[in-house]
Amino acid sequence: MHVLVTGATGTVGRFVVPALAAAGHRVTRLGRSGDLPWTLADPAPRLPAADALVHLALAHVPGAYRGGEGADPEGFRRLNLDGSLRLFDAAGPARIVFLSSRAVYGDQRRGETLRETDAPAPDSLYGRVKLEAERALGPRGASLRATGVYGGDKWRPLFAAYLRGEGIAPRLATELHGADLAAAVLLLLDRRETGAFNASDILLDRHELIARVRALTGCPHPPPPRAEGPPPGLMATDRLRALGWRPGGLPRLEAFLAESFGGK
Repeated sequence: MHVLVTGATGTVGRFVVPALAAAGHRVTRLGRSGDLPWTLADPAPRLPAADALVHLALAHVPGAYRGGEGADPEGFRRLNLDGSLRLFDAAGPARIVFLSSRAVYGDQRRGETLRETDAPAPDSLYGRVKLEAERALGPRGASLRATGVYGGDKWRPLFAAYLRGEGIAPRLATELHGADLAAAVLLLLDRRETGAFNASDILLDRHELIARVRALTGCPHPPPPRAEGPPPGLMATDRLRALGWRPGGLPRLEAFLAESFGGK
C-alpha cells in the first residue's frame, strides 16, 4: 500500500512511519523536510496517487496542544482546520486516518467514561478544530481520538528537572505509548474502518512515574505528591479492541523507562 503521511517527524509520526515501513507499505512523507513539499498553508495541495493518507500534522505553539494557538487563534484555526479540509479533498479516493484528540470531549467530565457515541463538548480551540475536522472527514476515513502520547523525548524535560532537584507539579493523566498508537493507525488502514475511535491506555500519576525514575536512577529527591481530585475522564477503547488492538499497558511503560535509564 502507498501511504502519504503528514507530520512524519513529529511525536507520533516518528512511531507511525517506521511501523508503516516495517509492515511493508511504501511511505511518502509530506512536509518541508519530507519527500514531497507541503504545509498546512498550501492553498491547493497536489498529492500523488496513493492508497491512503495518514494526517498527523498540527501547527501549534511549541510544546502546547490545548492553547497551541498562542496569540493567534484565527491563524491556528485557518491552518489546522482549513488546511486539513483542503488536504482531505486533495486525497481523492484514498482512505484516510486522521489524528484527532480526546480534547473533543472537553475536560469537564472528570471521573466519567468517555465513549465515541457521547456528544462531544470541546472546551478548547484545539478540541473544536479537531472535532470540526472529524466531521468534515465524515465517511472518507477514520479519526483516532488519542490521549497523551509518550515515548521518545516527551518526558525528557520533566525527568531532567526532577534529577536536578526542581519541584515537579502533581498531575494525573491518561497516556498511550507511540508504538501502540502506530499499531492503531495500521489496524484502521488495513480494516478500512471509518468513524471515530478512542485510543488510550494507562492512567498515570506523576508521583508513580517519578517514583519509578527514582528507583532506576537512585536519585535522592522525593517524587511529587499524588494528584488530588477526581481523575480525568477515561476513554473506553472497545471499538479498537474489537478489531484486535491491544496496547502495552504498564509493562510498556516499564520497558520505556528501563530503556531510558538502564545505563544510569
